[in-house]
Amino acid sequence: MPETPSPVDLLRLDGRVALVTGATRGIGWAIARTLAAAGARIVVNGLGDRQVVSERAADLRREYGVETLPMAADIGDAAAVMGMYRAVAGHFGRLDILVNNAGILADALIGMIPDAMVEGALRVNTAGAIYNLQAAARLMRRGGGGSIVTISSIVGLRGNAGQTVYAATKAALVGMTLSAAKELGPYGIRVNAVAPGVIDTDMTAHLDDATRGALVGGIPLGRAGRAEEVGQVVLFLVSDLAAYVSGQVVGVDGAMVL
Repeated sequence: MPETPSPVDLLRLDGRVALVTGATRGIGWAIARTLAAAGARIVVNGLGDRQVVSERAADLRREYGVETLPMAADIGDAAAVMGMYRAVAGHFGRLDILVNNAGILADALIGMIPDAMVEGALRVNTAGAIYNLQAAARLMRRGGGGSIVTISSIVGLRGNAGQTVYAATKAALVGMTLSAAKELGPYGIRVNAVAPGVIDTDMTAHLDDATRGALVGGIPLGRAGRAEEVGQVVLFLVSDLAAYVSGQVVGVDGAMVL
């Protein structure tokens, strides 16, 4: 009778290829580091300075000894996304994991929301995630399966004054996840989402002390989360330890939504 793998063994990702969008900072960088520490080969996606993307990929190679591929691409550009996946297929010949993380903030009160904000947030946060989901699914189907995790937000689940646009884009990712899990399950592709709450990153660094205090005051665990804590939940979801978990939205929010 074959020996049952230990939970620690099931968390290992040795040899698997993982693409993390928006991986050069914040939650994306924490996720990339966590997956690399588990043995995954990492496609590091970022927007803008190619040198920064390349440096992040080099950091992962040096720290964890895993193969990496830097890919500077705008995930809100369908053609750029397709080019990225062609490069991944050509380099690795496969894709096992997609973490749909890249996103932008869009804060404005109703009545003061500019058209450009609506278009930009939908293009990056929602359309970009769909472009990546579709391209990743094609590669994963060829390889016999895979795992996709999309980073939504607590705001997409409960809303927040002044963030109508951002909440709409993040709520859309929940519907995308639930639908894709049903459609892709027969191909061995698991699809889940993570909904972080208040996490210490560059995206929350702009908050003044009063706003931050009010937010943290509403968290039963009494503190903001760390980006690494989001990465650890993503690791669980993409690993074999979660082999029967699909179509779920996991909150990482210190019980803020209860």
